[in-house]
Amino acid sequence: MARPDDLGNRFEQIRQEALARWRALWEDPRALITVGTATCGLAQGAGELLDVLRESSTRLGLEVQVREVGCIGHCYAEPLVTVKMPGMSPYLYARVNPTKAELLLRYVVRDGDPFLDFVMGALQEDELMPPVWDLPRFHYEKRLILEHCGLIDPEDIHHYIAMGGYRALLRSLSMKPEHIIGKLAASGLRGRGGAGFPTAHKWEICKNSPYGSPIVICNGDEGDPGAYMDRAVLESNPHQVLEGLAIAALAVGASLGYVYVRAEYPLAIRRVRKALEDATHLGLMGRDILGTGREFQVRLFEGSGAFVCGEETALIASIQGERGMPRPRPPFPAERGLWGRPTLVNNVKTLALIPKILENGESSFTEIGTPSSPGTMVFSVVGKCEQPGLVEVPLGTTLKQLVFDICGGIPAGKSFKALQIGGPSGGCIPASLQDTPMDYETLQEAGSMMGSGGIVVLDEEDCMVEVARFFLEFTQGESCGKCTFCRIGTRQMLELLTEITMGKATPEHLQLLEELAMDVKLGSLCNLGATAPNPVLTTLRYFRQEYLAHILEKKCPALQCRELTAYYILPERCAAGCDACVGTCPTEAIYTMRNRKKAVEQEKCVKCGECVRACPPEYKAVIRISPATEVPAPQAPRAEKDSH
Repeated sequence: MARPDDLGNRFEQIRQEALARWRALWEDPRALITVGTATCGLAQGAGELLDVLRESSTRLGLEVQVREVGCIGHCYAEPLVTVKMPGMSPYLYARVNPTKAELLLRYVVRDGDPFLDFVMGALQEDELMPPVWDLPRFHYEKRLILEHCGLIDPEDIHHYIAMGGYRALLRSLSMKPEHIIGKLAASGLRGRGGAGFPTAHKWEICKNSPYGSPIVICNGDEGDPGAYMDRAVLESNPHQVLEGLAIAALAVGASLGYVYVRAEYPLAIRRVRKALEDATHLGLMGRDILGTGREFQVRLFEGSGAFVCGEETALIASIQGERGMPRPRPPFPAERGLWGRPTLVNNVKTLALIPKILENGESSFTEIGTPSSPGTMVFSVVGKCEQPGLVEVPLGTTLKQLVFDICGGIPAGKSFKALQIGGPSGGCIPASLQDTPMDYETLQEAGSMMGSGGIVVLDEEDCMVEVARFFLEFTQGESCGKCTFCRIGTRQMLELLTEITMGKATPEHLQLLEELAMDVKLGSLCNLGATAPNPVLTTLRYFRQEYLAHILEKKCPALQCRELTAYYILPERCAAGCDACVGTCPTEAIYTMRNRKKAVEQEKCVKCGECVRACPPEYKAVIRISPATEVPAPQAPRAEKDSH
């Protein structure tokens, strides 16, 4: 086993090489262009940008370095491109398309003009442009997990090491396991996968289990609709997660680990695989970590994409080659899990925080967040907000700060209605509780939960009954079917909700729905079933009047439920000579009246909404009405020459 001095010398050689490579990259006389190529960037055309930048720079005779980086969190502004010219600050450009990429090469790289009109911000202090860190979003963020995401090449281990990576692992190699766990306990870290269980306590149980050599698992199975935090972290900085996994292995005495990633995340799988190869090549993992004689082998496991496999016993069954189904606990996996051995399962974000806690000190972590929920949390914010994306904020940040101060508020002047927090098994919190701080206990008191960090913003046009039906349809479809409450109970709940949205329900439906929700919550085997009723229970708690309107008045207040809504063309707004709506109707339900204005033949209308989108904004003549029975009769008969 290497002595501490030898260990430090070995790592120092690696670190110096990484620093030399990093300096060479930034001091290179050629222009450096980085493109965000996490999945959010690729979905917006970052892959095409890479081709354009490489081909055009060759055609223009420009010498540039083009590198890929991950997601910086501003997903609404993708594709994001950074251009660093010798002697100039690196500038970040948003929403870059092939045309703008060509202009960046011509103006910035060839002519030295920073093209400031298109700059989102500088990446360091600059006289010409404020740094991107001055954007309002960053005033509320505290980045521990996302600190290097979008700035370093996730497929170059030297970038992570140059940023201070793997120093916490080096330190852990000289520490006793109980010392590592003690520091974690002092930090108060709770699992970021959803349950919020104290991480150090889980590690202690695993370490002390008598059932053989422990195994550690990184849980990267993320299946919540609208959630992509774990995927983005694995795509943008996989080494920080692997470093946390290696430290966990040292703490519990494991020599074998798994990274479980669902197969629908091919880019994350590719980058984790590359990271494992590079870390092993440098001796940071494998049979003899930095010459200490310690062994830590890591296997990458591609899950089949079942939502229930996010539950740790189902995940373990999946790795064992069995159908991904949960089992009753105890024994808990930390005591006896994979292959009957003690198994520590931690979420991606939990593991990514470990190096930061050990490197910065546990007190620096407790200074962030709330006393019962210290630290930060990464949320993926989607839905009706101006700037959706990833945000990492201290726990205790309020819902209002998240929606308005960080994500820019609600677009198109509409009003904020609610937040769905915690994924499909979370709950809907109304705008009236927007001052609620986001921590584990407060969200549970409000009927929701932290979950893995997925948040959907809802505005005035969202029907809360339909929202509950949508999320329950997802969890019902993902039920593994093992326990009756989840398999049959959620199906019956879904049928009741569907009848309510169709205007076919009676007041007895509500009573039965609530009883079933409580039965499913209490009787289900795993958390998927136990939390599946949350969207229903919270919408009943905060938006019961909407349920009653659907049942008693056959009306959808948000004008969204198709069976309870009809389309109508306001005669006073309809322009007689305009046929825009006629041409877009797929069923020829819109016809011309004798006064040349348009009307909707309700029997033919399939309520697709194409007429609303086609109607010129200066008219806004097409509206929706609920209940459908209140649609006025046409004010004029059909024109004789109307072809429809």
